[in-house]
Amino acid sequence: MPISRRDLTAGLFAAPVLLSPMRVAAAPALPPTPACDDRPDPTPRATEGPFFTPLSPRRHDLAADVDGGEALLVGGFVVGPACAPVAGAVVDVWQADHRGRYDNDGYRLRGHVETDAAGRWWFATVVPGRYPGRTRHIHVKVGPGKAGGTGRVLTTQLFFPGEPGNARDFLYDERLLLRMAGDGAERFGRFDFVLG
Repeated sequence: MPISRRDLTAGLFAAPVLLSPMRVAAAPALPPTPACDDRPDPTPRATEGPFFTPLSPRRHDLAADVDGGEALLVGGFVVGPACAPVAGAVVDVWQADHRGRYDNDGYRLRGHVETDAAGRWWFATVVPGRYPGRTRHIHVKVGPGKAGGTGRVLTTQLFFPGEPGNARDFLYDERLLLRMAGDGAERFGRFDFVLG
């Protein structure tokens, strides 16, 4: 049954303690997401880049195996072209650490999860560092998973608002901006994927 994005917004950041092992008293409320119409635009694609490693471990907590960095809870929903939540979608992420370095030998700051019945996904991670030629970003692949059928995998990148390097990054796309809330030890990033 299709639901509005406003309905999907309810609860994602209202109770992060339920979503993450991070101890957070309360997350700030984010502005409501615009209502989802019958034909929302699919999430734009972006390059995979040279650092993807297949077969990442299934886990929500990516920050557990890194020293340093600013804690970040990132999450959102996966919906289909008619705004219906996609349960069981696989969301696979990989990113640089706070110094701008990728782990190319293992699975540090890499992992995947499946969306729940509401299409919800989340990871506890750290804010990625910049590296030459690139602004801060998180790589993502979203596939329909077992429950979602045989649709095409979406490969894209998520960007951080207000970064000075955004304008200089040739891959930056403002349609892929995380909606951020919080500061210091409690930062939250939200992005809802629309599969085409």
